[in-house]
Amino acid sequence: MTDSQKSSNAMWGGRFASGPDAIMEAINASISFDKRLYAQDIRGSRAHAAMLAAQGILTHSDAEAIREGLLTVLSEIEKGDFPFSTALEDIHMNVEARLKALIGEPAGRLHTARSRNDQVATDFRLWVRDQCDLVLKAIEGLQRALLTQAEAGAEWVMPGFTHLQTAQPVTWGHHMMAYVEMLARDAGRFADARRRMNESPLGAAALAGTSFPIDRFATAEALGFDRPMANSLDAVSDRDFALEFLSSAAICAVHLSRLSEELVIWSSAQFRFVALSDKWSTGSSIMPQKRNPDAAELIRAKIARILGSTVALFTVMKGLPLAYSKDMQEDKEQVFDAADTLELALAAMTGMISDLTVNRDKLEAAAASGFSTATDLADWLVREAGLPFRDAHYVTGVLVAMAEKRGVDLPDLTLADMQSVNPAITEDVFRVLGVHNSVASRQSYGGTSPVQVRAQIARWREILR
Repeated sequence: MTDSQKSSNAMWGGRFASGPDAIMEAINASISFDKRLYAQDIRGSRAHAAMLAAQGILTHSDAEAIREGLLTVLSEIEKGDFPFSTALEDIHMNVEARLKALIGEPAGRLHTARSRNDQVATDFRLWVRDQCDLVLKAIEGLQRALLTQAEAGAEWVMPGFTHLQTAQPVTWGHHMMAYVEMLARDAGRFADARRRMNESPLGAAALAGTSFPIDRFATAEALGFDRPMANSLDAVSDRDFALEFLSSAAICAVHLSRLSEELVIWSSAQFRFVALSDKWSTGSSIMPQKRNPDAAELIRAKIARILGSTVALFTVMKGLPLAYSKDMQEDKEQVFDAADTLELALAAMTGMISDLTVNRDKLEAAAASGFSTATDLADWLVREAGLPFRDAHYVTGVLVAMAEKRGVDLPDLTLADMQSVNPAITEDVFRVLGVHNSVASRQSYGGTSPVQVRAQIARWREILR
């Protein structure tokens, strides 16, 4: 038997007469990716050892040796000096084996009253909880960048679209604030997920708890959890927290993808609403005039990885009976990749929005196109001329057709033209047909008027202060 097989056998105990062959070792090992859990694993082990000592299960001298040894292991990993071994399968056994090499016999007592099942559940939960905190900070950074853009353009008019067709004039500030609101809901989902996942699996052992007189409340408190999980079967087999993180990440990713799509469209030669800075654009190898929005396009594409990871983990978990199954080893790579991708996408989007140059003149010219004030005309007919809305809608449609046939916009029609369709129309109608008048009139709560936009900016400045 090789040293590698002996090492692996030592983990499994006397039940197995021989070690795994190379293929089994390759499919079984997770150290290539779960080594990312090293800080959480060591933190959990330190809390567990301290609790064992406090409960009289472990001597204080052994607990102190374990504590010092784990700090040495942590330092070695952080310095890049740690000898990770595939034969030792995962981060838990790699740490424990190194601890034994450092402190000898006391290392073997660390695993008293716990299993790798509750150990990995604790490590992973701690890691995902940390990621929630990172994502929340990143979302706030993007919100602040959007707020700055909204503040600068609270009065700038631009076309509001439905079906990517000009619908009604809105303000640039209002459009930016739409994403602030979307991101706020994303932040709420991550915060809710974090709150729900903040229960400790540690001490559930393999699946049934333990006969040792442990104090699960002490380890939960030491690790910053609100409480220990109340059911040992659930504790070791639950991956809801990972699914919820991925689900929240997927929704946030979709919002980033939508904004990316708009940046791609707006920066095109056909729109020229915005210009991305040199830091977020690339050129062409053959066409010297090109300025490509590659960062936005890459965010738009990378989002597919997050969606794929979400579907993958749901698929892994959907058919598993209680409690732990080895299938769950396939949970971490999905979450790691999604977390990395979301963090990168949020950082890139924050950079693009912060450096974005807005072409106010192009926005305003486009805002006035496509009969964007037609709804204002219909509203005026209801409000001032007393027409039922459906009649007002019809009259407005006739006037739009007239203007379109002449190649002009609604404000270019004469009063006589308008009165030929409906004599109740007066000169006063022209007050609502300009795009600035249109947006200024949208005073309802949450509307696009500069007054409402500034009120929302002030509200969000206070929230994020």
